[in-house]
Amino acid sequence: MTKPFEQWTVLPHGKLVPIDENILTVVGDIHMPLMDLPRRMTVVRLADARLVVYSAIALDEDEMAALEAYGRPAFLVVPSDRHRLDAKTWKDRYPGIQVVAPEGARAKVEEVVPVDSVTPRFEDPNVQFVTVPGTRGREAALVVRMPKGTTLVLNDVVANIRDAAGFGGWLLHLAGFAGQEAQVPAVVKMAVIDDTQALRTQLLLWAGIDTLNHILVSHGSPIEESPRQVLRELAESLT
Repeated sequence: MTKPFEQWTVLPHGKLVPIDENILTVVGDIHMPLMDLPRRMTVVRLADARLVVYSAIALDEDEMAALEAYGRPAFLVVPSDRHRLDAKTWKDRYPGIQVVAPEGARAKVEEVVPVDSVTPRFEDPNVQFVTVPGTRGREAALVVRMPKGTTLVLNDVVANIRDAAGFGGWLLHLAGFAGQEAQVPAVVKMAVIDDTQALRTQLLLWAGIDTLNHILVSHGSPIEESPRQVLRELAESLT
């Protein structure tokens, strides 16, 4: 695992793009031994224009200016203990930001940055923080309801890398982060999931959201075609 940064460190990334009227996302890359791993940050704007930053990435100054024009960074969601890379530098840049992590990841996250809450109050009924059942309390998700539909923001519990190639791509396929369809990565099943039935039940509950139109994952492409059916198939894969 890459060591968390002490200074603001900009790695290759794209531009912030809108997913819904109050959701932005951006994709970058982490260079790791033998592979480049794509990673995603999602930004949700609350009703009062405060921002919830999920799985933070240090962006260049032009994109940070665009983000700050969009709203005020108020919550920094570190969705697991494996997504701490930029947490300290975001807290340094925005000292007033509230750091949020799931309870099971808190101790590891606090090796890098103090955690303010494991049960944040966004004061916006349309944005819900969820500690994902069945993951030892180590994975966090967001459910974001907007007039045009609902977006589910997930971390490592689902991956959807479709364009992995070469030896690095083979490793990502082997780990279960890459493939022909979205999947629960094999390494996550081994290292994180302790109750497949609880996770399966949660996936089916999310599949029951009739307004669901996007699933954003930290590693891979957005799931926009039949997202409810994808969740049902993921739940079935856990039986």
